[in-house]
Amino acid sequence: MTSAATVRRRARGNKFEERRRELADAALLALADLGYARASLRTIAEHTEFSHGLLHYYFADKIDLITYCVQRYKAACVQRYDSLVAEASTPGQLANACGDGLAEALGDAPLMHRLWYDLRIQSMFEDTFRKEVAEIDESLQQMLWRNVRAYADLSEGTPSCSPEDAYALFDGLFQQALLRYLAGTETAQDDLRHGIRTLLPRLVD
Repeated sequence: MTSAATVRRRARGNKFEERRRELADAALLALADLGYARASLRTIAEHTEFSHGLLHYYFADKIDLITYCVQRYKAACVQRYDSLVAEASTPGQLANACGDGLAEALGDAPLMHRLWYDLRIQSMFEDTFRKEVAEIDESLQQMLWRNVRAYADLSEGTPSCSPEDAYALFDGLFQQALLRYLAGTETAQDDLRHGIRTLLPRLVD
């Protein structure tokens, strides 16, 4: 039987986590705009309705807050992306859904994706959050590999590459499209759609 003290501790833990999520969601836009180098708990607080002291109570430092925010955002992206491609029943439909899903993700929150690449680069220099960045990378790799496997199944073929190679190719297309999108290239999303649609068939024998 669960004791009353245990129930109270769990309730406090749940409330603490709920508050962290609330603060992180409010800080997302500020973080996306500021980037890693310019962000601190104080500057983030200045861009939100919350005080520096409150943010510091729930997050040890900016690294804690930034990694928490990016983890939440990327997890939501994976869930939404998986739902977009789940109903495809032919190779062409799946390729179109993959391209549309990534192009939509790019257009919906380009600054958040810029923050992710910023954080990933910073992890090369700071080992403090390298583990968290590696975990996010792994979740994205698995998401895209599921698409490659599904495309192979629908094509009655087999993948011709490793999950790591497939991720590098998808990620390269997405990053280049993001750079063009941020530079104001109007065709960046359409170019990404086309790139993904032509990439998938090349990854399957």
